[in-house]
Amino acid sequence: MKTKWILTTIFALALSVSGMAKNVTISKEQMMDKIKGAWAGQVIGCTYGGPTEFRWQGMMIPDTIAIKYNDHCIKWHYDHDMGLYDDLYMDLCFLDVMHREGIDAPVRSHADAFANAGFMLWHANQAARYNILQGVYPPESGHWLNNPHADDIDYQIEADYAGIITPGMPNEASRISDKIGHIMNYGDGWYGGVFVGAMYSTAYFCNDVETVVSEALKTIPSRSRFYKCIADVIRWHKQYPTDWKRTWRLVQGRYSDVQGCPDGVMRPFNIDAVINSAYIVIGLLYGEGDFAKTLEISTRCGQDSDCNPASAGGVLGCMMGYSKIPECWMKNLYEVEDRNFAYTDISLNKAYDYSLSMATELVVRNGGRDLGGDLLVKVQKPKAVRFEQSFPGMKPIETFEGEDLESQKPIEFTGCGITVAGSWEGKAEDYVARIEIILDGKQYKIMEFPTKFHDRCAELCWIYGLEQGKHTLSFKHLNPNKDITIWCDNIVIYGKTK
Repeated sequence: MKTKWILTTIFALALSVSGMAKNVTISKEQMMDKIKGAWAGQVIGCTYGGPTEFRWQGMMIPDTIAIKYNDHCIKWHYDHDMGLYDDLYMDLCFLDVMHREGIDAPVRSHADAFANAGFMLWHANQAARYNILQGVYPPESGHWLNNPHADDIDYQIEADYAGIITPGMPNEASRISDKIGHIMNYGDGWYGGVFVGAMYSTAYFCNDVETVVSEALKTIPSRSRFYKCIADVIRWHKQYPTDWKRTWRLVQGRYSDVQGCPDGVMRPFNIDAVINSAYIVIGLLYGEGDFAKTLEISTRCGQDSDCNPASAGGVLGCMMGYSKIPECWMKNLYEVEDRNFAYTDISLNKAYDYSLSMATELVVRNGGRDLGGDLLVKVQKPKAVRFEQSFPGMKPIETFEGEDLESQKPIEFTGCGITVAGSWEGKAEDYVARIEIILDGKQYKIMEFPTKFHDRCAELCWIYGLEQGKHTLSFKHLNPNKDITIWCDNIVIYGKTK
């Protein structure tokens, strides 16, 4: 068995480097070991980086700050802070729909499950949920015209399932991600999920981290900003192979500007898929296949520093296999494998079984064979998905804070777009404000703004694609409530790029 494993891995590495599709035989036992390693690595990485999430923005986590992985820490989060694992329960939301309705379940089933689930969402996911609850379904729910967070990290952190169930088949992972990833993202935000899924697919039959990253990048259009960033990380790693901090600084200098997410425009906060994917890759390349080193570097890059080591740990866990992850990391995982994740009826043990079943089906669908105890996989040569770009021809030129809705004066601006973040305070938690958005003296739309966080969007309005010039935006509260105050928070003005 050991000899067969080694020969399969060496052969798979050779075919990955050549980029040619080949047939590879792998036992279901080996396949399950890699599936379990992928899920385990994701949970461990998320737990390890969890306490640092977004505490370091626009800066590396200093070496003087200890990052701890204490005994029973995963169990503690299961008991007290299950929301940490949004990476996992989002994956499982889609996996559950596929388990119940089949791998080809319609995107509307995924969208409805996602929008009506009990868990909290943020950024692109939150905007997509709002859109769906308002009757705007995918792919429109994730499109940048309807979602100010289209380039955010959301699908990137929840695309692991797509790669886990498509061993050696990155194009099949991309096909799945095309449908589900556009629920909440578009352009670079979507590419983050495509890329992560492709890394998992490739990691099944390749034990070289650089090859996994380079092959997965072939699924991304070369003209995209996402591709250029990851290609730069690969190039800088070759130039400075022992200095990940230098590569981090180069990434920060070239790719830290936020164009979409209103929370990050002209601020240190950055939840864009581009830079956070770069941090995953920095962790993988400079980690050199060492599990602890990979998690530490991807975490110390900062920003979304639980999601990034989760993805890096999952990819490396898939490559290594569950049985090869060092015991010091695994002992905490054993305590929770039979416990369901929050908002789901799925435990890790169920996720392992579901994933093997789906992977087997997809192997056969894509030209392979189920040989009983083995699978014959037709490994795919990665192909680039179509080109998409969010917020084309525009850039943020100004930000400022607004006032409460009743006091807010008309906003006069010169540009081609505007976003206005919103919040509320008071007692009416189930109230739905109806706010008329008035642009240049005419009704633009009526925005429903629920005070219930589960249902609302983070923005009072977003308007893109205007003719460059002078505009006036104002609000009319159609059903004011004396028990609450609605605030116009951060306002971002966009202008045309030259």
